[in-house]
Amino acid sequence: YEIGRQIDVLAEGGVVVRETRQYDASRDLTISMRSKELSDDYRYFPDPDLQPLRVSSEMKADVQASMPELPQHKVTRYTSHLDIAEPTAVRLTQSLKFATFFEEAVATGANPAAVANWLLGEISAALNREELDIADVSLSPQQLGDLVKRIEDNTLSTALAKQVFEVLWTSEDSVDEIIRREGFEQLSDSAELESIVKRVLEGHPSQVAQIQAGELKVIGFLVGQVMKLSQGKADPRMVNELLRGMLNI
Repeated sequence: YEIGRQIDVLAEGGVVVRETRQYDASRDLTISMRSKELSDDYRYFPDPDLQPLRVSSEMKADVQASMPELPQHKVTRYTSHLDIAEPTAVRLTQSLKFATFFEEAVATGANPAAVANWLLGEISAALNREELDIADVSLSPQQLGDLVKRIEDNTLSTALAKQVFEVLWTSEDSVDEIIRREGFEQLSDSAELESIVKRVLEGHPSQVAQIQAGELKVIGFLVGQVMKLSQGKADPRMVNELLRGMLNI
């Protein structure tokens, strides 16, 4: 109500005066009670029982030295030393626990940008879905760091990594243990991949004809078929190379 009243006053060329107004809930309006005093009218004066507090430069330095790293300082460090984009760095510092999880995962030797993508992508989605805080999950920074490293060394494709993550979310086992137990290793044996690619080409002659006619975007369809036949374990990069080689592209 008061916002609307003041807008009307100004719109009519009036002046909003300094005053204390009372709100009448039954009529949904405000009523002037008294003019608003300035600080001098309240007769402020120093309390004689309180001694002056003098802050020395040494005291200030001690306090600053004992302070933790503040969010904005973390953002600056992430952008300058870890090559993280500022909007991403701001999201990573949404809470101390979240930022600490990120830093501990990076400390395992994992790529900072990849760790950030997982934290703000798959992990944040899971946290929101289950209404959890990062401190409430069994997933550890070590597990996340190892997962990212297994993508980087081509042990896992991104698709396989997401399957490993589903297991990690409720498991304390290491990433390597889960990969071995569940058979999640990425298929990168060239002979085996070549056999699968040949089967896909033989099974899709019309798509092969399209590609040979210049419709190269159809390669994506064939890649998908190879991934499906390999149960998501094929190395996409190698699949692309094999397809292009066999099709003389």
